[in-house]
Amino acid sequence: MENLGQHQNIIVRRYKKGKHEEHGGAWKVAMADFALAMMALFLVLWVINSSNEQEKAAISGYFQDPKAFEEGQRVPSAYIIDFGGSPSTADNIAVSEVIDPEKILQAEEIENLADAIEQKRLQSMQAKIEARIEASPTLSPFKNQLLLDITTEGLRLQIVDQTKRPMFDPGSADLKYYSEDILWELAPVLATLEHRLSISGHTDSSKAAGVRAEDDINWSLSSMRADSARRALMEAGVPKSQIAQVIGMGDTAPLKADDPGNSVNRRISITMLNKQSDANIRGRAGGADNRDIEFINDGEGNPQGGQNQENQDDRKPVVNKAGSLLDELRKQRESKDNTYDNPPNREEIFW
Repeated sequence: MENLGQHQNIIVRRYKKGKHEEHGGAWKVAMADFALAMMALFLVLWVINSSNEQEKAAISGYFQDPKAFEEGQRVPSAYIIDFGGSPSTADNIAVSEVIDPEKILQAEEIENLADAIEQKRLQSMQAKIEARIEASPTLSPFKNQLLLDITTEGLRLQIVDQTKRPMFDPGSADLKYYSEDILWELAPVLATLEHRLSISGHTDSSKAAGVRAEDDINWSLSSMRADSARRALMEAGVPKSQIAQVIGMGDTAPLKADDPGNSVNRRISITMLNKQSDANIRGRAGGADNRDIEFINDGEGNPQGGQNQENQDDRKPVVNKAGSLLDELRKQRESKDNTYDNPPNREEIFW
């Protein structure tokens, strides 16, 4: 028997090969996108190479504003001056006479917001004046006579009278020296404000015995006192352009309605007007309606030239002469059945 010698182990190495994972079709999508992009690129390059300058400008304009081109041609402008760009579609929209409720609401919101802003401005102004009164050695002793409040017209400052410290002597429109000091101290503050001023004078209801209502001097007295306050403010620096009006209220607006004869009703009111009140006062001035004003003796110049138009200072204005109240009153007075004719018509004479 053949001697095979020492036994040897034979080792066979076998490697197990794993399967490749499936990649799916994602690469196909990416490849298709790339191919499409390359095709678009070469198409654009071909169009640019084969187009003239006019065609290139048309293509560029279309991509900038597609509405301005139709079928490759630029739409002509509907206006004499061509500002470029696409035609406005607003030209074809009919304007409705019906008010849009949304716009009404928006307008009301804007108006309310403006009122709120003005209210805050007036409150800030009130705090500024109150701080000035407290810090001033001239005004602080009279702080009980200085009343600040916000009304529908604006911020109102009232300088009220007191029994032991009146602003005026009875029946007089001359300011007491301390009343003048108050106005002079307030004037620099008022002059820095943008608001115009309305100055009004007030009196109590006391009247002389036996005086007719027609002869009540409280009207003229309150007007003169308001004008005295106006003069003191202007002397201390308030410009004339800031004075909106100076009025006398008499005893018609007492501070204490339950006690019209109280001395506190004798006062001066200085109102820093809000925009609405200021606009109302400015609206009293003559405007476009002045063209309706005629004069009785217009065109009645002296034919010999003895009197020129400049010397005619006695002309009387007649407003809307055709249908005015004056014309109606004239017709009523000339009628035979009027009740106030003096002397009476001949038909009415019975003696």
